[in-house]
Amino acid sequence: MAPPKRIADEPAFVLHRYDWSESSLILEVMTRHHGRQALVAKGAKKPTSNFRPVLLPLQPLRLGYSLSPDAQAEIHTLKAADWVGGHIMPTGDALLSGYYLNELLMRLLARDDPHPGLFDAYAAVVRVLASEHGEALQPVLRAFELVLLRDLGLLPALDQQTATLTPLSAKGLYVLVPEGGLREAQAQERGGLPGAWWLALQRALDEPAPLAATLRASADGTAELKHQLRALLHYHCGSRTLRTRQLMIDLQNL
Repeated sequence: MAPPKRIADEPAFVLHRYDWSESSLILEVMTRHHGRQALVAKGAKKPTSNFRPVLLPLQPLRLGYSLSPDAQAEIHTLKAADWVGGHIMPTGDALLSGYYLNELLMRLLARDDPHPGLFDAYAAVVRVLASEHGEALQPVLRAFELVLLRDLGLLPALDQQTATLTPLSAKGLYVLVPEGGLREAQAQERGGLPGAWWLALQRALDEPAPLAATLRASADGTAELKHQLRALLHYHCGSRTLRTRQLMIDLQNL
């Protein structure tokens, strides 16, 4: 039997971890070149394990792992993990926001489906979460949600009405709805945003560095966009309320 193929020095983030045995963990990780992977970290819970202080969420890592010799197996074996460094762990609202992004990725990313551009956008958002720029928290979350939906093919074109393919009027008002895509806002309907704004957003998403461009383009409509994107994400996640979102609500009500 040929030895298992090994992946070395792979940029990655831990999205989720859970117990596998008394001493080991199963990790769900997002890698840059191989997409979402499930890895078993044998002995990672032991006090003497080199993995123990490294396998943390929202921290940039370099991983080495062996692919299972069984082509049907979904879980591979972690062999090496190094912390890349560069920033500290986010805290407070930023930490909860990071867990929220991880839950989105866990629900929406398929295994073995690489999205290197999305990985880079996520890494950039994590750096913002770890910084002291609290005022950028909501805008950067909205920008990442848009990049995520676009990369996964779940965001309709924002330069035309989805049902009729009619170009947007710069002065018209439009809303983004889960079942119908982008459509003209009805009389007295709240949340409509100008066509010129949606057009600018589409141009930003088409840029080579879409996260930064989308962050700039969406800055003036973050509040209105939040509810529309939340509804669209919940629709594709198959859940009305994400666990991290419910946790945020519960903490706010304490």
